[in-house]
Amino acid sequence: MDFEYAVALTGGIASGKSTATIMLSLFGFRFIDADKIAHQIIETQHQKIINIFGETSIVDGKVDRKALGKIIFSNKEKKKELEELMHPLIYKEILAQSKRQDKHQKPYLIDIPLFFEKGNYPIAESVVVYTPKSKQIQRLMDRDNITKEEAIQKIESQMPIEEKRNNATYVIDNSGNLKLLEQECEKVKKSILSNSLY
Repeated sequence: MDFEYAVALTGGIASGKSTATIMLSLFGFRFIDADKIAHQIIETQHQKIINIFGETSIVDGKVDRKALGKIIFSNKEKKKELEELMHPLIYKEILAQSKRQDKHQKPYLIDIPLFFEKGNYPIAESVVVYTPKSKQIQRLMDRDNITKEEAIQKIESQMPIEEKRNNATYVIDNSGNLKLLEQECEKVKKSILSNSLY
């Protein structure tokens, strides 16, 4: 069975998923990072990226992800084209890495930003790193040095964090400080291990 021991990890923009990931890895979880895989794969698709987005999408021989992000954020058709190119390649690599992880017969986490939105992965359990929308807005403004309106626009382009929270098997509440986040991560680690049969 594919993804037999996998647990999907997701969240919203500026919900603190990166920090939670570091803590969970310190607690001993192995990780597969979909974003990292996407970044590696996109570099192998130079010519196809140029065909879709033109020469301006390549800077110094590398794909300019920032420029690409701006285009797909405002152009749904280009976004769809990129997804149709990238998603099957990303899935194939995640599945290959997952098969290697399953051999350990222990739970591991796959960091998939659009786990609920896309519904592509037949993974039974999920962890959502949750933070209230108001905190997401503030953190995003501080992190990216953008206006409140821009932050709201970015957040509202995703599935609402409350909806993700309701769909999750486990929730890491990151509405407090780092100490509380660590406690939340430890609690979820214990839940995953106690719910597993291994």
